[in-house]
Formats: sequence, structure tokens, C-alpha cells
Amino acid sequence: MIKNINDKAQTLIMGIESSCDETAVAIVGRDNSGQKQILSNIILSQIEEHKPYGGVVPEIAARSHIDHLNKLIRAALKQAEVGLQDLSAIAVTSGPGLIGGVMVGLMTAKAVAYAQKLPLISVNHLEGHALSIRLTEEVVFPYLLLLVSGGHCQILVVKGVGHYQRLGTTIDDAAGEAFDKTAKILGLDYPGGPAVEQAALKGDPTRFKLPRPLKGRPGCDFSFSGLKTAVVRARDKLYQENDGQLRRQDIYDLAASFQEALSDSIMDRVKNAIDYYLLNYPLSNPILVVAGGVAANGHIKEKLGNICKMRGLTLMAPPMKLCTDNGAMIAWVGMEKYDLEQFSGFDIGAVARWPLDPDAPLAIGAGVKA
Repeated sequence: MIKNINDKAQTLIMGIESSCDETAVAIVGRDNSGQKQILSNIILSQIEEHKPYGGVVPEIAARSHIDHLNKLIRAALKQAEVGLQDLSAIAVTSGPGLIGGVMVGLMTAKAVAYAQKLPLISVNHLEGHALSIRLTEEVVFPYLLLLVSGGHCQILVVKGVGHYQRLGTTIDDAAGEAFDKTAKILGLDYPGGPAVEQAALKGDPTRFKLPRPLKGRPGCDFSFSGLKTAVVRARDKLYQENDGQLRRQDIYDLAASFQEALSDSIMDRVKNAIDYYLLNYPLSNPILVVAGGVAANGHIKEKLGNICKMRGLTLMAPPMKLCTDNGAMIAWVGMEKYDLEQFSGFDIGAVARWPLDPDAPLAIGAGVKA
């Protein structure tokens, strides 16, 4: 349980997140008994600013972070009823992400930490998602992680803070990216994930025979670009059949067919990962954690739940508010690294690419996305 009990909190970490299109600041605390607390978790979404473009525009995102980050820091402190002098450390996303936005958050964190003589903790944004479950649940290492978001789609074994084994990654588009692009193809709203999921509820997932990329092949890598192309072709065929128009039911059916195909592809890859995990990490209580923005998709979570039930795993996911980008997950990684005294120098730089498993081999065709 997370309780708001400032007076008992002995360690207070501020987390700053600005890697994409959310400006977020949070303060997480822990008291002497080990009770975890989210004292504040403020997120400013830029959805309306990017909606006209159907995706995130890096320059707009960076400017918005500049305009709003300072006031969000003040708001987070006020909500938590603490001052900068009460903090134990400042944790900040240093990558991966849109480099302009990452730089805004990192430079702000450096300034606050330097002025207050506080330790600075550099956090990998992906590790924020990977460890967020440990903020709300008592989960021990190692556990299996499906990280599905707008920019990333990976399966990893989480062996400890800073210790990951990547079993699979996307070799082209991420799952969230595929949702956004499909929504744009079908003329649905932005962000695409929730829009496609809502449309799919009214559609027939069997109407269109879309491909399941890499299904049945060995390994745990993902591919979604071919699926996206198949959606374009199905839409164009509907245009030809209906005098350049898309009927509402056509959109619903194509959205449902896309979501089913993408889900089937993910499940096939997850099954391979579970086999590896159970064989190489024999545990009495094996766990699969799903994290990242796409973890909010109910259809995907239902399918994962069915697989876990069949294979004897417990499926866990952070609360909805911690699935999308937020400052609390960054603050929590800061707490974990604070305990290990893993502090950063003020010469730390922002990075656009930062793999959780730097020793993982490059996936064929993945390039820098690996």
C-alpha cells in the first residue's frame, strides 16, 4: 500500500521525467519501517499540442518542458508539503528519449541538486518502467518483464537494479508506435493506443486476415512494420470498394483485426520468453511484469493473464497512473540507487540511446533501436 504520511518519511527523492511528451515531477518517500509513499506525482501532458500532427514533435516537446518544468517542481513540493531542504536526492531521466527534452530535465535537476548540495542520480527511463512495480508491490528479483511503450518493445529478465538480460526487442516499430500509426491510418484520435482499443471494442477481429509477424519463429524479437503496412493495404482496398470512403464499421473492424494480430504476435514472443525464463531461472513463484504505456491495453493484459495462468506465472502490472511516463517511477529508481549509493557526477550527459542490457547482441535489422 502507498500512503501519504510525510511525517514518517525519512528518505525523500524527487524524480524528474522529460524524455518525451509528458513533463513530470514526483516526490517519493520511505519511512524507517520501509513503508513506501508517493507524496506527489504531477504530470503535465502535451497531448493537445501534438494532436494536430498525429505524433510527438520533438521541438514542441522540448519547448513545453522549458515552459512548465519549474512550476511543476514547485507544485510537487507544495503537494508533498516538503521543501527542497528536506530532500535526500534528485533523480532525473538522463535517457533514452528525445534529446532536447531529456536535456531540459537533466539541466534543471543539476541546477537544483547543485544549489541544494544534494546527490544527483541519473536514471535510465526504461529502468523507471522496469522497476515501477516494486514501488507498489513486494516483488523480488529476478522477474520477467514485458516492456511495451510508444518507443520500446522488449522482453527482459530483471535480475537487479542495473542488471538486465534482454531476451527480445523490436527490430522495427515499437508496439505503441504501431498503435499510433494505425490510428492515424484509420483517422482515429491521438494518442492512438486508447483510440484503437476503444474502436476495437465495436469491431470484428476476424474480418481482416492480417499477418502475425515472426509468429512461430524461434526467439523473442518483435516486428510490427509489416502489420502496419497490411493495415494500409486493407484500408486502401476499402477506399476502392466504397468510392473513397471508410464506413464507421469498417474502421471498427480493421481496428479490432489490427489489435488482435498485434496481440497474437506479442503472445507468441512472450511464450518463448517464458520458456527460457522458467528453464534458466527456476523459481517457486515466477512473475511476469508488464509495464509501459501499452500495458494499459485491456485486451493485451487479458491475453497475458491467460498465458500466465496456463504456465503457472503470476501476472503483475503497475497501477494505471504508473504505466505511462511519470516522475514517481524515476524517483523510485532514485530510491533504489540511493540505497546502493549509485550517485552521478555533474558531468553526466543526456543520451538518446541507452540500452538496459548493453551486452545484448544486435537484433538483425534493428540498428540503433536494439
